[in-house]
Amino acid sequence: MTLPDFNTLRDDFEILDEPDDRYRLLIDLGKALEPMPDALKTDATKVRGCSASVWVYPTAAEKGRLHFLADSNAAITKGIVALILTLVQDRTAEEVLALDIAEELAPFALAKHLSSNRTQGIPNMIALIRETAARLAA
Repeated sequence: MTLPDFNTLRDDFEILDEPDDRYRLLIDLGKALEPMPDALKTDATKVRGCSASVWVYPTAAEKGRLHFLADSNAAITKGIVALILTLVQDRTAEEVLALDIAEELAPFALAKHLSSNRTQGIPNMIALIRETAARLAA
């Protein structure tokens, strides 16, 4: 299963008025993540600052493109992880570095719709993705 297009997700999210519908969209998005083997869910791949456990592992992708395996033990958090990955998955390091991920996520107003403990790890995940892109671009 592949992740949907980010712009389509944003449009779908904006149409939904009920918070429960928005949560459901995120939960369903999390189910679309490529499976991450349990062996990769280690302390080294764990994103710091998340109230739930979140693991992100960069894999070798072709032609300098970034590809991540990711998972979370919480359904909504897993959906947020998937949302972020829709922006960066299989893009070149240069494309990822040129992208303002936080700005792209702004229309989702995640802090408004989710508790702070659900969103506090987002900056750390973005930093991890940007660091991976910077290493690949160097």
